[in-house]
Amino acid sequence: MTQPATRKPLRIVIFAKAPIPGFAKTRLSPVLGYEGAAALAAQLLIRMVTEAIAANIGTVELCVTPDPNLPQWETLNLPADIFWEQQGEGDLGERMSRAAQRVIDQHQSVLIIGTDCPMLDANMLQLAAEKISQSDICLGPVGDGGYVLLGMNRFDPSLFADIPWSTEQVAELTRDRISALKWRLQELPLLYDIDEPEDLKWLPEDDAFAEFKTRIPRSSLPRDYLSRN
Repeated sequence: MTQPATRKPLRIVIFAKAPIPGFAKTRLSPVLGYEGAAALAAQLLIRMVTEAIAANIGTVELCVTPDPNLPQWETLNLPADIFWEQQGEGDLGERMSRAAQRVIDQHQSVLIIGTDCPMLDANMLQLAAEKISQSDICLGPVGDGGYVLLGMNRFDPSLFADIPWSTEQVAELTRDRISALKWRLQELPLLYDIDEPEDLKWLPEDDAFAEFKTRIPRSSLPRDYLSRN
């Protein structure tokens, strides 16, 4: 009788910017201001750490920029049992590549995620863990053409090199690279993240986000929403 494959230990690596005004979520500043954008970044980060821990699928690491010793991190009152790493130098691809290789070299699977997608909850992370246990790589695409999760059992630098980050080409180019490697790919359902003012409509119905939802540009809302409010 064939025995089921043994799962490798898994680490969730959360990429995050320090919630500093003028540094975090600056594309939201036209409607939230720099202070408001940083406050939303803090709430999104707290939510993501909470959901990652609640998923109970492995260790949780916060991989931050610019410095894990900044006082802004202390104000978030994050759990003491998470691991901290610094992203280091280079573009996003170089920083993600280093983190992925570091974890995989430790004979662990890795889920690299951001903090911009409140739809990426504990249940979705559990689904990603299940998918990565059955494949080489798992992708969590988002509506703007990027991705919010990359789960890996194997490492190859081509997945991170010469990618035009923050464009609608990111997920498709990543799929092309995976295909070229002949790796087994599984994907999560399409999700939506919070990058631009019109994305504020994807914020959850949660008291922590209530004030930010009042700043949603009305031009981005569907007609039925406007008729109810």
